[in-house]
Amino acid sequence: MKKDQIIYVCAECGKESAKWLGKCPDCGSWNSFEEQRVVAEKKNVSVSRAIVSSSVSTPIGELTAGDCTRVSTGIGEFDRVLGGGLVLGSVVLISGEPGIGKTTLLMQMCGGAEAGKRLLYVSGEESCGQIKLRAERLGINRPDMFVLSETDTESILAECERVKPDIVIIDSVQTLYSERYNSSPGSITQVKEGAMTFIRLAKTRSIPVILVGHVNKEGGISGPKILEHMVDAVLYFEGEQRHSYRIIRAMKNRFGSTNEIGVFEMRDFGLEEISNPSEALLEERSQDVAGSCAACVMEGSRPLVTEIQSLVSATVYPAPRRTSDGFDYNRACLLLAVLERRLGLKFSTKDVYINVVGGVRTDEPAADLPVALALISGIGDRVLPSDFVAFGEIGLAGDIRSVTHTEYRIREAARLGFRRIMIPKRGGGKINLPEGIELIRVASLYEALAFLSRIKNAADQKKAPFEDN
Repeated sequence: MKKDQIIYVCAECGKESAKWLGKCPDCGSWNSFEEQRVVAEKKNVSVSRAIVSSSVSTPIGELTAGDCTRVSTGIGEFDRVLGGGLVLGSVVLISGEPGIGKTTLLMQMCGGAEAGKRLLYVSGEESCGQIKLRAERLGINRPDMFVLSETDTESILAECERVKPDIVIIDSVQTLYSERYNSSPGSITQVKEGAMTFIRLAKTRSIPVILVGHVNKEGGISGPKILEHMVDAVLYFEGEQRHSYRIIRAMKNRFGSTNEIGVFEMRDFGLEEISNPSEALLEERSQDVAGSCAACVMEGSRPLVTEIQSLVSATVYPAPRRTSDGFDYNRACLLLAVLERRLGLKFSTKDVYINVVGGVRTDEPAADLPVALALISGIGDRVLPSDFVAFGEIGLAGDIRSVTHTEYRIREAARLGFRRIMIPKRGGGKINLPEGIELIRVASLYEALAFLSRIKNAADQKKAPFEDN
């Protein structure tokens, strides 16, 4: 009879090894190998048992989409990211930094879900009394919401059989434990098997299941990478704890787009939806300050106007500092090289700091032009007009390339009171301009610089534009 075997599994990528290794040869992680026991298979179990399975295939023409109807969460921004609500039988994994508001979001979802839906909230991290205190603070008190403080997988399944919920929430998947496996909670085996248990529950009973996941020190979801492949949707709840704004972003969604975001503001009474995030991001915008430019970027189907700030100052170090918050660092370095080479602006002797206001992160190419204009404004000490906004991609030759959804961006900017809009010269087609809008089409950074040079600077009208820079 075969004996149980001991193997070592990387907690980051799932690589298996017969012996412990200090560094994973696949992902390069240090001290990530954990001991796992592999239970020996029984001799009388045959591969041919699959032949007698009760599952049968169905011709695709006979299938119906009835099991793919959606259930509203009661939170519009959450539904937007999911693609219109929770799909029956789907499994959603939501992750984020500790204290970012994951539990608060799910508790508010329980309070706002459709009437008549039975919800089972399972917590492995808080007691029932603690959950009750949180519910009272959020004003949640519905008779069809059931709370269970448990980590044993079999006990949770038994409670699901008794309650027969319409939605199940597991907070969190890293706390699940089954006595069938010898490893400790949070190990690769326990996380993978616990998630698979509730995936089977969701698929066989057509119950939406939401799993909460922890993050590791690198910011990714803790546990094996296969966990993200097993579920139907992976959502990240992100935001700076120093800022009140929170963003839900879909990294994977089998039933919707991965480009949509949901924006919230953390308040004393919980999370408040921000249906118009552009106004919230611009309400504290500084006026008559050099180095600031409004940008219009697309987040899914929603145009978002935010402020990009830059600070350019003389360096005291042999190698100047480059810092970027909310904008890709490598892209920022590329834009600095293009501005210095094509326009002759001397950033090589300056420290450069770039910040996207409100804790928003943008990696869309359309943010290139407003970032470049903010840098030009900062190094030349030229204040851009408060009613000016820009978007466009910048090439290595200094050319400004077209981007998608030009008319949507213009309408959003016009709605917020912007009257001068700089866009790429090519692309966009015929645009129905709102009344009072001045469209500035530029084909290169030279033309953009020429426009900025014509702007009167109230702070210093005698100084020639970008002199001695």
